[in-house]
Amino acid sequence: MEKVQCLIIGSGPAGYTAAIYTARANVKNVLFEGLQPGGQLTTTTTIENFPGFPTGVEGYDLMAKMREQAVNVGADVRGGFVQSVDLSKRPFVATLDGGETIEADTVIVATGASAKYLGLDDEKKYAGQGVSACATCDGFFYRKKVVAVVGGGDTACEEAHYLSNLASKVYMIVRKDYLRASAAMQQRVKEKENIEILFNTNTLGLFGENGVEGAHLIKYKGTEKEEKFDIAIDGFFLAIGHQPNTAFLNGQLALDEQGYIVTDKLTTATSVEGVFAAGDVADPRYRQAVAAAGTGCRAALDVEKFLAAQ
Repeated sequence: MEKVQCLIIGSGPAGYTAAIYTARANVKNVLFEGLQPGGQLTTTTTIENFPGFPTGVEGYDLMAKMREQAVNVGADVRGGFVQSVDLSKRPFVATLDGGETIEADTVIVATGASAKYLGLDDEKKYAGQGVSACATCDGFFYRKKVVAVVGGGDTACEEAHYLSNLASKVYMIVRKDYLRASAAMQQRVKEKENIEILFNTNTLGLFGENGVEGAHLIKYKGTEKEEKFDIAIDGFFLAIGHQPNTAFLNGQLALDEQGYIVTDKLTTATSVEGVFAAGDVADPRYRQAVAAAGTGCRAALDVEKFLAAQ
């Protein structure tokens, strides 16, 4: 059976950065890229908030550069994904999608979190053409335009408030007759003149020729007051939460109530000694590429220190 000092699971900014740092520390590593090499950023268009790119950078290009850098410094980057991993004893044993196994002294979990979608065909159809799950990433492209935010919790209110400072108008599409957000967040949203909240409303679909131009909505769905109507929008933002990609762990690491991996407050250490977590899979709060890359660096340094102590 093949054995490495560090197994890195996932290939977004956190995974690739961890690979760069472990390789430069002469830690024998292997990174498995997973089902989406490069992670969520490969589905994003221009990124304008990643330091070092004054005119912005395409998400796919940024990830390709990170991957190339990792390979150049000696990281072993491979396709395929980790189906399961046994964390009950060291060395840990990971089973790959082809059935092969690999032993590792340490593991860095960097599998990210996937945005939750409504499940409409139009969400896939207009991906990158008006549909987004990150206002901070894509809001800039909707300056002085009209957008809609789906959701009624804190995230939705935060995204709507953020977008209201850029867009000319923001609709909030809320399926219940109230906002679930904290009182403070509700207040901030209600005070903004260019935010209009559509309560008791669901999205049926989107329409547009070369991108999103509007949404088909339904109010009071399934009741005698049911009413279908359309709104004209340029952008459609999902803010109904994220799902951390932790199913393959089979409950072997401590998770918070939302399913994110719990790490030590000062380090990236998890509830299992020798296992570390980086990026969005352990970050319910920030979910930004630069923050993920930073935790990838921290996880690699934690691995190096852990191995030295052994």
